[in-house]
Amino acid sequence: MSGKGPLKIAVVAGEESGDLLGADLAAAIERRTGRTVELTGVGGRNLEGLGLKSLFNADDIALMGISAVLRDLPRLMRRIGQAASAIAAAKPDCLVTIDSPDFGLRVAKKVRAADPSIPVVHYVCPSVWAWRPGRAAAMRPHVDHVLCLLPFEPDELGRLGGPPGTFVGHRLSNDENIQAAARAQIARGGQGTRKKLLLLPGSRKGEVRRLLGPFGETVAELAAAGHTFDVALPTVPHVAALVKTAVAGWPVRPQVILDQAGKWTAFAEADAALACSGTVALELALSRVPFISCYKTDAVASRLAPFLLTVWSASLPNLIAGWPVVPEHFNAFVRPVYLARQLDQLWRDTPTRRAQREGFVEVAEALATPRPSGDMAAEIVLRHIGHNSTR
Repeated sequence: MSGKGPLKIAVVAGEESGDLLGADLAAAIERRTGRTVELTGVGGRNLEGLGLKSLFNADDIALMGISAVLRDLPRLMRRIGQAASAIAAAKPDCLVTIDSPDFGLRVAKKVRAADPSIPVVHYVCPSVWAWRPGRAAAMRPHVDHVLCLLPFEPDELGRLGGPPGTFVGHRLSNDENIQAAARAQIARGGQGTRKKLLLLPGSRKGEVRRLLGPFGETVAELAAAGHTFDVALPTVPHVAALVKTAVAGWPVRPQVILDQAGKWTAFAEADAALACSGTVALELALSRVPFISCYKTDAVASRLAPFLLTVWSASLPNLIAGWPVVPEHFNAFVRPVYLARQLDQLWRDTPTRRAQREGFVEVAEALATPRPSGDMAAEIVLRHIGHNSTR
């Protein structure tokens, strides 16, 4: 592509983590080309900070669980059609769908049908290696390239007949806040008698509703056992009211944190964490915070999971390291009396704590890339646009 005018990039991002990836990508494209990026599509606060006027609230597509999707299916289908029509009409230089594959890939399919000349790149490989492997081949007709966050994913896409993929690294590997938190954790000396527990119940309302109850009971178990500790609970604005209401009666009242600076201070100071399975698991591992991973699915997903899951672990640090670095608890096994005893082992200087932190070093080494992930992702997107000039 020639010319020095703005580059028009369409994005579809529903999750907070995907919104951050999109913002990193747009900033990297501008650095690499010296050209302004004009954004269109769907995104959250980070992309909006770069000028995106989202077609609708990104929370509309940040749904968790099969039941939630089925319940909101008519509205989701309208949003898919709305996003695809607007993006095709805008004639962007490239469409980048980011995570949220059940929504974004349907938009991509419609855009490809409306205008096959628009390149389509999907950022964050769907977990085809874990469940529903047929999704890999289903992507191929309308996705030109997949930007993979995990080192084993390009090979998995090839094995399953999916589109070509490239490991671009994970943005968290080069995140300055995470690096600062890791340095603080590594440098910490002897631990005081008053511990600091970090709780991360997820960024989606369904996750928060299902996990805050057991997390609160775990806090109560620790308090009843005589532990003295403080609780920090970083969260995001759209679930803040739900969180504050739920924790109001806890025996140890958490400090609810909404700002990023406060979140990373909590990561730097935490002795251990209890977290929802997901991207935050990598944040914790790379920050060197020992933790336990938990997840509770909705009723429909709970019944289907045994037939759909094909992977030995759902925790990314475990998959990356290749061994059970982090303990995982699902559904009925999210038991507060058990979690409290595991946390007692993790927030003291025990073999369990030391083994987990050694595993985190392996995770960091496996995710290392020669350049920041945003820059590597930008290179692939620009290759599909046909833009070869660099700043």
